Amino acid sequence: MTTKFLLPETELPTHWYNVVADLPTPPPPPLGPDGKPVGPDALAAIFPGPLIEQEVSAERWIPIPEPVREIYRLWRPTPLYRAHRLERALGTPAHIYYKNESVSPAGSHKPNTSIPQAYYNKISGIHRLTTETGAGQWGCSLALAGQLLGVEVRVYMVKISYGQKPYRRSLMQTWGAEVFASPTNLTNAGRSILAKTPDTDGSLGIAISEAVEEAAGRQDTNYALGSVLNHVMLHQTVIGEEAKKQMAMAGEYPDMVFGCCGGGSNFAGIAFPFFADKAAGKQVRLVAVEPTSCPTLTKGVYAYDFGDATGLTPLLKMHTLGHDFMPPGIHAGGLRYHGASPLVSQLVHEGLVEAVAIPQLETFEAGVQFARTEGIVPAPESTHAIAATIRAARECAKTGERKVLLVNLSGHGHFDMSSYDRYFAGELQNFEYPGEAIQESLKHLPKVG
Repeated sequence: MTTKFLLPETELPTHWYNVVADLPTPPPPPLGPDGKPVGPDALAAIFPGPLIEQEVSAERWIPIPEPVREIYRLWRPTPLYRAHRLERALGTPAHIYYKNESVSPAGSHKPNTSIPQAYYNKISGIHRLTTETGAGQWGCSLALAGQLLGVEVRVYMVKISYGQKPYRRSLMQTWGAEVFASPTNLTNAGRSILAKTPDTDGSLGIAISEAVEEAAGRQDTNYALGSVLNHVMLHQTVIGEEAKKQMAMAGEYPDMVFGCCGGGSNFAGIAFPFFADKAAGKQVRLVAVEPTSCPTLTKGVYAYDFGDATGLTPLLKMHTLGHDFMPPGIHAGGLRYHGASPLVSQLVHEGLVEAVAIPQLETFEAGVQFARTEGIVPAPESTHAIAATIRAARECAKTGERKVLLVNLSGHGHFDMSSYDRYFAGELQNFEYPGEAIQESLKHLPKVG
């Protein structure tokens, strides 16, 4: 009975997979404030040339630079596990596999893109980066990348997460990054928000505004984003590429692939390489899982919107709750984003990817069950994907169907134990964002066309 499936370093992917090559229709272009498509030059103020080329590329395979692969080898390839003990606890005939991205130095999948982003900035002559972070996993990952590649990093961390997750902040500082609770008084965007709502919890949209504003205003500084954009989805596909080889080692192929979804990077990482098979006729269901408190894919609209709160970014065609949507302070801080990856959004809109929203208490129940059977405490974000997997496994127990289920464990919860404390104390609640509040936020979508 094999539990883990390990690839040697010689099997580390040499190329990233670009899902754009297999989309049935071309992605809608980003738009400027005038509603007209913007070209790559519009991104040059905050991104280096190589990343802009990847952002607009339709090539199926993009080579991974050897200096990036050298750093990847610190933790990649990551292991794939068969969750035998969880299967037994659920009494299910389903076979459950999980890809363990928590083994990276930062404890999540995020370094898969922070390393190449820092690398491409470095070779382009940029030695300083700004970014935002929600739960802190992305901020830690960019801080790690900056330290390994000699790039300064400043992080705007969503205020509520800054308080909830102090050790993420400490880890960023250990790796040499500056960290500020967003909104701050350092930027016009931050000062504007604080003037209106001085007691705000902050949001990823606000933190993005601050980071983008600073990067656009300094010649020596670029901006780095941990999710949403095409080049980020691209870098994460090493997850699914490895998983396909490991599932072959196990002699199985997944019927369903699950990943939690905020901006979309870890879902894309596990699911996009399997979409290549789906596009070629293979039967596989790809399921993006989000919180009911921030139901971007399940209750948002597919429309052009800003990626940030104050309108500094180009307009992106994506599922959105409205750029000024203010999500509640759930503990899965990485999923508190008003929008979603344009590529993930397009696949959901075209019915090629499924989306489901799960309430907070069910996700923590799933996280505890996973920890008590498999031994790993998952991050609150990851518990959403685990909860959806458990739902599918329980359905198999009812029907007797032996499905193969693959889930991406996007990160560990070692820095999130205060949220587990609150769960055990009965202090957490389910929150389903009111439909009327979503509709109010959607009234402020930019008018296009």
